[in-house]
Amino acid sequence: MSAVRHAQAWVELNTSDPEAVSALRVARVHLPAGRRLTALRRLRLIELSGRLPERAALEELLHRSTQFYNPHKERCSVRLSAAEAVPAPDGAAVVLVCERGSERRPAAERWWLHETGEALEVREGAAWVLSFEPGAHAIELATELTMLRDRRHGLLCNPHSQDARVAMTVVPLPWIEDAACSAREGSHVGLDAG
Repeated sequence: MSAVRHAQAWVELNTSDPEAVSALRVARVHLPAGRRLTALRRLRLIELSGRLPERAALEELLHRSTQFYNPHKERCSVRLSAAEAVPAPDGAAVVLVCERGSERRPAAERWWLHETGEALEVREGAAWVLSFEPGAHAIELATELTMLRDRRHGLLCNPHSQDARVAMTVVPLPWIEDAACSAREGSHVGLDAG
C-alpha cells in the first residue's frame, strides 16, 4: 500500500438518471435560478481515506465490490489529487449534498478491511453537476438552486436533514469530511470557489 491519503470515486449511471432528468425540468420550469440551467447530472461521490494502493489496484478493488458501485449499470472514475479533473465540463458548478450524520459507509469499510487487511474510512454523498448558458454566473445560480427554502428557491438540498457545499473549477479532496465539519460549525451550505 502506498502513502496516498485520500481518493474520490465518482460514480454515475450508464443510462439517464430519472432523478436528474426530473430535477432539471423542475428547475427550468419553476425556479428563477434554473432558467439558465442547460444540464444537470447526479453522481455518487465516494471518498476513501487511509492507506490506499496505487491507482490500478484501487480501481480493481472498487470494481470488485458492490459496496462501491455496480459495473454492470454504473461507471466509476477515480481521482487521487485535487489537481485531477472531476467528471464535469469546464464552467460547471458542482454541488455536494450529504445526509447529515449518515455520510459514513461502515459496510464498505468492513469489506475493505476484510479484503486488504487495512482500515479505511469511507464517506458518500451526492454530487450534482450543473451547467449553465454561456455568460451565466454559475456559482451564484448553483448556490441559489442548492438549499430548498420555498417553492421558488432551492431544489437539491433539504436543510432539515442534509448539508451542502458548492464548488467551481477545483473540487477539494477530501470534500465530504470538510462538508460535515462545516455543518457542525453551523453552516448548512458552504462555498468552495476555485
